[in-house]
Amino acid sequence: MKTFFSFLTEVDDLRGAKAQASKLNLKSDGHGGWLNSRGEQVAKTEGGKLVFLKKKDPRADDSAKKMSQGRAVAQPTDPKQKKPEAAAPKKAETGDGSDEGTASSDLTVAFGRFNPPTIGHEKLLQAAQKASQGGDLKIYPSRTQDGKKNPLDPDMKISFMKKMFPDFEEQIINDSEMVSIFNVLTTASEEGYKNVNIVVGADRQAEFENLAQKYNGDLYNFDQIRVISAGVRDADAEGVEGMSASKMRKAVADGDFEAFKKGTPSKLKGADVQAVYDAVRQGMGAKKVKKESYDLWEIAPKSDQRSLRENYMLGKIFNLGALVENLNTGLIGKVIRKGTNYLICVTEQDNMFKSWIHDVMETKDKKIIPSDKSGIYGVAAKDREVGTDAHRRYAQSMVPGQEEIKNFNIKEFINKYKIKK
Repeated sequence: MKTFFSFLTEVDDLRGAKAQASKLNLKSDGHGGWLNSRGEQVAKTEGGKLVFLKKKDPRADDSAKKMSQGRAVAQPTDPKQKKPEAAAPKKAETGDGSDEGTASSDLTVAFGRFNPPTIGHEKLLQAAQKASQGGDLKIYPSRTQDGKKNPLDPDMKISFMKKMFPDFEEQIINDSEMVSIFNVLTTASEEGYKNVNIVVGADRQAEFENLAQKYNGDLYNFDQIRVISAGVRDADAEGVEGMSASKMRKAVADGDFEAFKKGTPSKLKGADVQAVYDAVRQGMGAKKVKKESYDLWEIAPKSDQRSLRENYMLGKIFNLGALVENLNTGLIGKVIRKGTNYLICVTEQDNMFKSWIHDVMETKDKKIIPSDKSGIYGVAAKDREVGTDAHRRYAQSMVPGQEEIKNFNIKEFINKYKIKK
């Protein structure tokens, strides 16, 4: 017969597996298995630990691949029912167009707001293509939409991007589940990629480098992660180096169509440029815009950092406990510490990230779901000590039918039935 303490230990082990699974965004199937975002079983609980099922080698044998390709040709699927990301890594092609017969184990990704897309983003995509060196390339526009910093909704933004950057039409991915860079990396790891390149602007290289490396081996597993700079950006420069989405939004707010047009790629012509301008204008709610009708630091914080900092220091924005979204990575978390010009935040899954104040926005429509609703538990260290009432209450809460027991005293129970000598 199991002792009460062995039961507590097993429950604590189960909690450890749950915690690890929640960080990987895995869901329980109710029978000890864990499913990824696409409903595929990728792990199971063994001995109180999360054990991953053996992944399919991306370098599968040629015969199996030919059979798979034959079925794909014989039974085409409806593209509307198939997510681009669900496919296994593509085959790499040689320079002469011949098929090597092996799947690529390397992936290059670009994750960003693109709101609105600019000639600067074109340079970013070209750098990503160069970094991929013929391997797989995927471009993930972020999913956030609001009237100040993200006026275009995801579907509209991606539609414009495919017109602006036709050379990358197949690589631009529209997937509502790719909310943050963690979603992108976790999915890539699940698909069997071994190495990943993340291409970003030079001003964001350190941020992505620290974040991606910090959680490798925890949220995802890669042999190598490289964060590559797409080049230095200078806000005061003319042309590509000085162009930014912030300047484009400012041009719209100022009603300056010519300034906006200068920031669009050359392949976007006439009516299409006007369509993007009107869409951004509508997204910002700017039917009749006057320069006095908006605060520049709200729509283009890097262009008015003085006002941004003043509002921050006065406690009008980004206070402790506020829910913010990092506009570069897509991560959402609560502010737990305020620095002179930066924030330390923690996500629902207890992942910590640091953000400069000009790279975040407060978000009120997204909430961190309480653990009793989400199934993601975070318990303070003092409440995990075996033998304490706090740990007993936590262990009971995980046993079916025991959730409502709050005043049960284990010492009284033991003493009541203890044999007196």
